[in-house]
Amino acid sequence: MSEPAPVAGEAADPVVLPGSPLLPRRLAAPAPGWTVEADVVVVGSGIAGLTCALRLRERVERVLLVTKTVLSAGSTTWAQGGIAAALHPEDTPQEHLDDTLVAGVGLCDVEAVRALVTEGPDRVRELVALGAEFDRDAGGDIKLTREGGHHRDRIAHAGGDATGAEISRALIAALRAVVDDPGIEVVEHALVVDLLTDAEGAVGGVTLHVIGEGQVDGVGAARARAVVLATGGLGQIYTSTTNPPVATGDGMAAALRAGARTTDLEFVQFHPTVLFLGEGSTGQQPLISEAVRGEGAFLVDDRGERFMVGRHELADLAPRDVVARGILDVMGERGLAHVWLDARHLGGDFLEERFPSIVARCRELGFDPATELLPVAPAQHYASGGVETDLRGRTSLEGLYACGEVSCTGVHGANRLASNSLLEGLVFAHRIADDVTQRLAAGDLPWRELNDDEDGGADLLDSSERISVQRSMTRGCGPLRSAVSTVETLRELEALSTVAASDAEPGPRTWETTNLLHLGQALALLAHRREETRGGHVRTDVPRRDDERWLVHQSVVRAADGRLDVLERPALDPLGGPL
Repeated sequence: MSEPAPVAGEAADPVVLPGSPLLPRRLAAPAPGWTVEADVVVVGSGIAGLTCALRLRERVERVLLVTKTVLSAGSTTWAQGGIAAALHPEDTPQEHLDDTLVAGVGLCDVEAVRALVTEGPDRVRELVALGAEFDRDAGGDIKLTREGGHHRDRIAHAGGDATGAEISRALIAALRAVVDDPGIEVVEHALVVDLLTDAEGAVGGVTLHVIGEGQVDGVGAARARAVVLATGGLGQIYTSTTNPPVATGDGMAAALRAGARTTDLEFVQFHPTVLFLGEGSTGQQPLISEAVRGEGAFLVDDRGERFMVGRHELADLAPRDVVARGILDVMGERGLAHVWLDARHLGGDFLEERFPSIVARCRELGFDPATELLPVAPAQHYASGGVETDLRGRTSLEGLYACGEVSCTGVHGANRLASNSLLEGLVFAHRIADDVTQRLAAGDLPWRELNDDEDGGADLLDSSERISVQRSMTRGCGPLRSAVSTVETLRELEALSTVAASDAEPGPRTWETTNLLHLGQALALLAHRREETRGGHVRTDVPRRDDERWLVHQSVVRAADGRLDVLERPALDPLGGPL
């Protein structure tokens, strides 16, 4: 089934598959009933969106920050482990870079990683100056721990296992402090529906659905000279995920429909240690942070035997893809629905002090990590791919930027290194704010004449079909995949696309479900084409990585006729470590 490699950067030959996707330009939605304007619209309120909006507010006349529910409801709040940065005197950005490249298995952009690790320490110190309270040691220095794939203690955490919540609190407090500033406006309960573009495809705003009262209610248009997507990931595309319910890939799907180059979608990270709540459990699942293994917990099978020792030099602290694959191997060999995490030897007092949120949640669900083994299994955790950007956060569409999990900066490659995600959002949000400021001052981001003659949008998939999309993606494009399973997913999603109906009621749940369908079609297409195992992409029918053919990035771009064209370009980093 191997296909010849196309010329780098050019469209591959059309992939003739059952269910080859056709995507609409926009979703069916009522015509905008109101309009607001700002120099920059930032969509999303995680670490990336909040950081970008706060930095822009200091330099730009008017910034509009919109978020899907409330400011604190994004994925950042759920980040347990911490934020990685070379803060220790004995650590160096080069060592952090080396660990990141190994985890990315040859597909990282070295210069993007270099920006991350060299600028990261200062960005973390700025968070501290803003008011983020990280845990400290007896000497008053930020306490640093270790997670999978890191050869140094470089993970800063807060509240034991509530790092994301503390960072979110500090950023929201900074935003609240300037809430009366006429230069920045916050709109909550605002779901991005689609991007607004001009005749050349440049982005000049977004359509939003706002649940509110008064003039800004229902569907409206937010016009801007630049749009920054910081809308998070797509975890709800699977039946089980550590992501919150808002993670339905809305910004990613809107960018894809508008023609933005979307890259490396097949590389989905499945966290190895998610609390197993029984067969059929769906939705957001409880994460057992990698930091628990960083403090000495380890994985065992049904015989009580450790199985990661000998599989990797770092054993239970190997990169996430290695640990997840080890767990899946044992589950398959032993006929298990899960394995177990043993943290009992760490003691109840230590666990309660270091991981108060995890311990409380486990006990709430009937498990006590201080006295019993915890059943764990892999579940979807992070999208390493997304809307492709350059080092300044610019996408392939003029006027559109992206940062955080919605983006593909090149930092993560085929598998994100633990605790690099918060740092990526922080570093690239700063870079975007700086670039937008400079371009606005230079007149490079003008107001655009937006298209207003497009039709009312495509048919929608009713929200009752969301579980069908999730089950299809989990079966065919989950932690283990094959040519057969990915084709079956494409067929099932194509069948679902044919039942999308013009009479489906437009609204948040239906738009979210249709977004999951569109992203699932793109992800399954790339997963089918990548005939190798690399990082978070595990193909049971091709269990080895193939550097001769697949040391490339795959992108999808929606063509004018709705077809998803596949593009390939060589990886900029040929240095990834062994699987």
